[in-house]
Amino acid sequence: MMQIVVIGAYGSAGVAVATELADKGEVVDEEVKLTLVDDGDPGGGLCILRGCMPSKEVLSAGAHRYQARHDDRLVGSRPDVDLEHTVATKNEHISNFAAHRRSTVQELSERDNVEFIHDTAQFVDDHTIRVGEREIEADYVVIATGSTPKIPELDGIDAVEFMTSADVLDATTLPDSGIVMGFGYVGIELVPYLVEAGGMDLTVVEHDDRPLDEADPPFGDELMSIYREEFDIEILTNTHERAIESTNDGIRMLVDQDGSERTIEAEKLFVFTGRQPELAGLGLEHTALEPDDDWVTDTMQARDDERTFVVGDVNGKEPILHVAKEQGYRAAENILRHRDGRSLRPYENVTHRVIFAGLGVYPIARIGHTATSARTAGIDHTVIDRQASDDGVFLTKDAASGLARLIVSADGTVIGYQGMHLHADVMAKTMQIVVERGMDVHEIPDRAYHPTTPEIIDGLLRAAKQKL
Repeated sequence: MMQIVVIGAYGSAGVAVATELADKGEVVDEEVKLTLVDDGDPGGGLCILRGCMPSKEVLSAGAHRYQARHDDRLVGSRPDVDLEHTVATKNEHISNFAAHRRSTVQELSERDNVEFIHDTAQFVDDHTIRVGEREIEADYVVIATGSTPKIPELDGIDAVEFMTSADVLDATTLPDSGIVMGFGYVGIELVPYLVEAGGMDLTVVEHDDRPLDEADPPFGDELMSIYREEFDIEILTNTHERAIESTNDGIRMLVDQDGSERTIEAEKLFVFTGRQPELAGLGLEHTALEPDDDWVTDTMQARDDERTFVVGDVNGKEPILHVAKEQGYRAAENILRHRDGRSLRPYENVTHRVIFAGLGVYPIARIGHTATSARTAGIDHTVIDRQASDDGVFLTKDAASGLARLIVSADGTVIGYQGMHLHADVMAKTMQIVVERGMDVHEIPDRAYHPTTPEIIDGLLRAAKQKL
């Protein structure tokens, strides 16, 4: 009997591997034994417990306040966010989501060829896994242990209390002021929440000219404009942290801004500097595995062991929920292909990302190529831009900030879309289909929607046809 062990079975990647192997394993060969291991409590993985689902819940509370405050058509006192009620509601929902995930794993474990062990797993050697007092000899091992907050190396940070994203999501009180390290996905989403829900004065440290490294420059500029004007956030660009220390009133940070030293003071430090693979305690030192930037191949195999597969955040490739699930499905397929002596298939995906900027009022969507990535790839392309303010529907909804960009190859094929405007997250799925299907701008119907936000796409398509 072939033994497969999945370490981290509650997460999105792990449950995808387990589901696929349980289904296909039974069909292809009933002699597949699948052991799922996870010590999570209550269980559910990053997205459910501390990531995309709880964050969107609290962001929505901040968004309602922002829109009420921002809309000058409304009169009367503006509501405040009840942090205790917001967190309690979030916790109730998350508990239900986690219970659903646990039930999925439990249902899998009720199959004849599947078992679940609620305990910690550790490698004894390349393919021997110790779980509690038991040792399992595995033919294949899948590592799907997720990620943990990445705390930067900074002089004095060990002596300073700080809050991570998980702390913010659980916070029922917030300080009056703060300094933010990290202005990537997490920072972009949580910074306006701190201001809107907590009434905080915030200073954000940004290392470059603008945030949003993966987007074309106009989007980072527009983001800073919205955050500075709509949320009164101070963003220090071209600034690097040098040291931090505690004071009687909070913290003091020494920074280098454009070559000049200055100090910033606030009550609290917020660290949103990303995440790193969760490998602590796995016992990888007892294996041939050496985690580095290239330790996992595109087939999801570990570089140093062809019978070990690594999926989700832990492989350090692309820490995004839907990517983790797709990697899990591909890993399951490749385990069976490897067993049968067939060639393995690499995991490839068209970039599809959404950041819930501006409390989700101004989400940022990227599908496929940006102008920068198309240029780097040597693709002959045309760039078409449109401002949200060009479409009356955004004006009528009191959300006229933002822009959208279409990237079209020389033959008319849509190869990329970027949007930062109201409902860009909803339209991302439409544009994913357009890009992944390689649709030609000349063949996409021009429809007169009124007044709906997809008008911005129609405007881009018309402009692209004219330009081509």
